[in-house]
Amino acid sequence: MKVLMLSYEFPPLGGGGAKVVYGLTKEIARLGHEIDIVTMGFRGLPRHEMINGTNIYRVPCLRTSESICSTPEMVSYALSAIPMVLRLIKSKHYDINHTHFIFPDGLVSYLLKKITKLPYIITAHGSDVPGYNPDRFRIEHKILSPLWKKIVNDADQLVCLSEALKSLVNKHYSGDKISVIPNGIDIDRFQPIKNKQKRILIVSRMFERKGIQYFLKALEGLELAHDINIVGDGPYLQTLKQMVDGQSKKIKFWGWLPNTSRELKDLYETSSIFVFPSESENFPMVLLEAMAAGLAIITTKNTGCEEVVGDSALLVEPRSPIATTEALEKLVDNPDFSRELGEAARRRLEENFTWNVVASKYIDIYCRFATDHWQ
Repeated sequence: MKVLMLSYEFPPLGGGGAKVVYGLTKEIARLGHEIDIVTMGFRGLPRHEMINGTNIYRVPCLRTSESICSTPEMVSYALSAIPMVLRLIKSKHYDINHTHFIFPDGLVSYLLKKITKLPYIITAHGSDVPGYNPDRFRIEHKILSPLWKKIVNDADQLVCLSEALKSLVNKHYSGDKISVIPNGIDIDRFQPIKNKQKRILIVSRMFERKGIQYFLKALEGLELAHDINIVGDGPYLQTLKQMVDGQSKKIKFWGWLPNTSRELKDLYETSSIFVFPSESENFPMVLLEAMAAGLAIITTKNTGCEEVVGDSALLVEPRSPIATTEALEKLVDNPDFSRELGEAARRRLEENFTWNVVASKYIDIYCRFATDHWQ
């Protein structure tokens, strides 16, 4: 099949959603399908290139940061993407449009379907769903609610990455065109090496809802021989740095590290404990990365995180420094248990979240709606 894919974030831009698009397209292309991706341009990146057998088309926009994208920057992308995609559709006979993110890409696909009749499916990633992210887009979702509903209702299929996100979507959408397909990962990206060091790792975008402030509070009064590495950038970063000013604990803020960097790979593979205390998540890629590296994981219950790790991690209540302290003590005081938990996480990943399994589910959807389109 010939697949048009829209995703305003694609590596090196973006976070977990961008990693999903990268891994998914690589596997779909490996299976023999033709994919063209339209995404955001950024300084120094070529306007067109081939990556893993996939055509990448980058359109001009106002984006200024690799890790964060503002609403005006998204608007600039959508305005550039529409004429680019129309030109591609005229020259290529696409079978399906697979769109990532209801906003801004869903808007482009909605308009394109009106013009060209090309069917589209949308994968929702979290912040494009009202109520998911208390830190961002609340005003935008309120203002654009009627348009959000039109985009979702006109989609041929909506894919959610977790049951948790599906439940949130159902508060705003009453249709039955929803599938749940989890994220996948290249399980060889990170190796579960045996000789782990006394390192605790956090990888996250720095927003208040990610809960890293509660992890830092959990460290108070806790005697640890571990180095603590916090990777990521965002508007809450300075607040977190101020929380640890003057403390003697060995805490290092790395800022933004590209997913392909040697530094990030080393941190994942040599750390022994991974903490992700977010209070609101869909299906976070960082947990899959930690599972691939065989880390003992502490994350939050009653969120999309729980769907990812199952019983292969320690689950704590969101916003609970006390529960996080207790979980840390369990792992630090019992290295054998920590190692067993990491091994269980790796097994769960291999059994459930390979890209081959995930891509096959998407291709089934492509076939269904591409067939309907050409009948």
